[in-house]
Amino acid sequence: MNLTELNRIATAMVAPGKGILAADESSGTIKKRFDAIGVESTESNRRDYREMLFRSREAMSQYISGVILYDETIWQDAKDGTPLVKLIEQTGAIPGIKVDEGTQALPMCPGETVTVGLDKLAERLKKYYERGARFAKWRAVIDIGSGIPSMTAIGVNAHALARYAALCQAAQIVPIVEPEVLMDGDHDIDRCYDATRHVLNKTFQELRVQRVALEGMVLKPNMAISGKKCAKQASVEDVAEKTIRLLKACVPAAVPGIAFLSGGQSDEEATAHLNAMHKLGPLPWGLTFSYGRALQAAPQKAWAGKAENVAAGQRAFSHRARMNGLASKGEWQSSLEQKAA
Repeated sequence: MNLTELNRIATAMVAPGKGILAADESSGTIKKRFDAIGVESTESNRRDYREMLFRSREAMSQYISGVILYDETIWQDAKDGTPLVKLIEQTGAIPGIKVDEGTQALPMCPGETVTVGLDKLAERLKKYYERGARFAKWRAVIDIGSGIPSMTAIGVNAHALARYAALCQAAQIVPIVEPEVLMDGDHDIDRCYDATRHVLNKTFQELRVQRVALEGMVLKPNMAISGKKCAKQASVEDVAEKTIRLLKACVPAAVPGIAFLSGGQSDEEATAHLNAMHKLGPLPWGLTFSYGRALQAAPQKAWAGKAENVAAGQRAFSHRARMNGLASKGEWQSSLEQKAA
């Protein structure tokens, strides 16, 4: 393992003013997104959509440090025969790959899941590396509800995350470690804070046990935030303050960076929260975004599956990428959104 090189890539992934595009929706998830804009989810439509994003020169070269791909996408070629991976590399961004295989029900733990996909992962990572992937992603899903999360669910998911991370580093691939505490539910921000604290502490304990080099990884956590159905939604300042307090308590300074998931927040909410956190600096690690929906909802709508809308889709993507790039330096203002509108 070349830790210097892993650290170089991890640091580039969280470079100031840049963040990670999560374009790794599973076939089922992207079908839902396409259904919403009236586009059939065929392999060629999925390819055309992602090619549109990766050819957005301004967004990709100025505000996107890396792209998380789905297995189908990493093997696809653009219309002109160029591998999509090469399109990403040409903009200076780093190609990455989602390697988990989704979740399964966790035995003896009703309502809880464990992420699967460790079998044969070492062989898959070799192929992904040869194709150009330099980082990977594995998502653990922790739900908050009556009597959950259990220590069992937290423990098995943290263990799997650490095993994945160790396999990645052995394959010279930077692991994005993503323990997501879901914002579904009616819990308040303090319940989210407590659950996330348990999850992060257990995850870092497992990473140490399995000898993962913290300098060669990126953390992708949720923010401390109110559940979607909670009657009292926490303010932007409250989310920022509690999230930073939480991360400082749980995340060692050796980790090069933290890239947040948006987790169902609206485009502007995700941007405003990230921006507010940068007002609380200085911070011991790079802090940026790794958004899927919060970067893609606007370009998907603008594109709507039509070739003549490609430029409009790219403009919408560039705008969201720029807004989040500014937020990752604490330079975003809501008035910039109005200007674009």
